[in-house]
Amino acid sequence: MIENFQEFLQAQFHLSPETQEKLFTTLVILAVVLVVRWASLRYVNKRFLENTRALYTWRKGIEYSVYVIGGILIGRIWLVGLQSILTYLGILSAGLAIALQDPIVNLVGWLFIVSRRPFSVGDRVEVDNHSGDVIDMRLFQFSLLEIGKRIDAEQSTGRVLHVPNGRVFTSVIANYSQGLPFIWNEIPILVTYESDWEKAKAILTDVINTYAPHVDREMLKQKQIKEMRFVISYNNTSPTIYTKIESSGVLLTLRYLVQPKHRRGSEQTIHEAILRAFGPHNDIDFAYETQREYIHYQEKKWGNIDPPEHSILPNEEQGQ
Repeated sequence: MIENFQEFLQAQFHLSPETQEKLFTTLVILAVVLVVRWASLRYVNKRFLENTRALYTWRKGIEYSVYVIGGILIGRIWLVGLQSILTYLGILSAGLAIALQDPIVNLVGWLFIVSRRPFSVGDRVEVDNHSGDVIDMRLFQFSLLEIGKRIDAEQSTGRVLHVPNGRVFTSVIANYSQGLPFIWNEIPILVTYESDWEKAKAILTDVINTYAPHVDREMLKQKQIKEMRFVISYNNTSPTIYTKIESSGVLLTLRYLVQPKHRRGSEQTIHEAILRAFGPHNDIDFAYETQREYIHYQEKKWGNIDPPEHSILPNEEQGQ
C-alpha cells in the first residue's frame, strides 16, 4: 500500500523517494508542533485564567518557542549537509536581508523590545505623537489602544494603532509607566486681580492636600532600589501650588503626582472640590476672557492726559 502510494507520487509529481521521505517527516514535525502548541496553550489558559498579564506572556512565549523549534527542525531536514544551525540561519538571514529589508528591521526591533524592554504589555507609551496602552507585541509590530487625539483627555478612543517594531530605532518613545508608577500633573487655576489671591491659594492648598493621590515616598524609594534600571530621585513628592502673574489674572498652578491612567479622574475630583470651595467666597472670582471699557478719568489714572472739557469730575460742583 505504501509502496503503491510512493510510486503514484513519483509518477504524478516526479517526487523521488528521498523527497517523499522529507515531506512525510515535515508533516510529522508540523503535526507534533501543532499538538504541543495546543496542549501547552490549553494548560496555561487554565493555570493563569485570572491573571491576564501572565496569560498573555505565557501564550506569546509558547507560540514563539514552538514555531522557532519547528522551523529549525524542518530546515535541517531540507538543507542536507548544512548541519550547523548557525550556518543555516546565516544563509537564511542573508537572503531575507536583501529581499525584505523593512520586515528584517522590524524583526530586529522585536528582538530589541524583548531584550531591552523599553516597554511591555500594559504600559502607556507615546510614539510619533501617538499615545496609547500597549495591548500586543508581535514579531513585526506592536499594537496600542489609542488615547487622546479624538478624546479631550488621556482616555481610550477605542481605536487600535499598529506600529512597526522598527520605530524603536527611529522614534523617541515616551513611557508613562516605566520607572516610577506616577507622573506629574498640573491643574492651572486663574483668578482675577480683584480676587483675594492669597485666600484662594490657601483654599487650593487644602483641596490639593485632601484630594491629590497619596504618594508614599519610602515606597517609591524601595521600588527604585529594587528595579535599579533608572536613576530617578524626587526630593519633594508633596503637592505644590505655584503662583504666577498673567496678563488676565493671577495664575495658581496645582502640581501633584498621579498614576497615568487615573489622571482624568483625579482632575475631575479636584475641579469639583475647587468649585465647591470657592462658591461661598464673594471675594474670589475665576478670570476668563472678557471686554472692558477703560475711561482714564474714571479710573483716576491721569498721568499726563488732560480730562475732556465737557467731563465733570467727581469733586466739581455742577452749575459753577
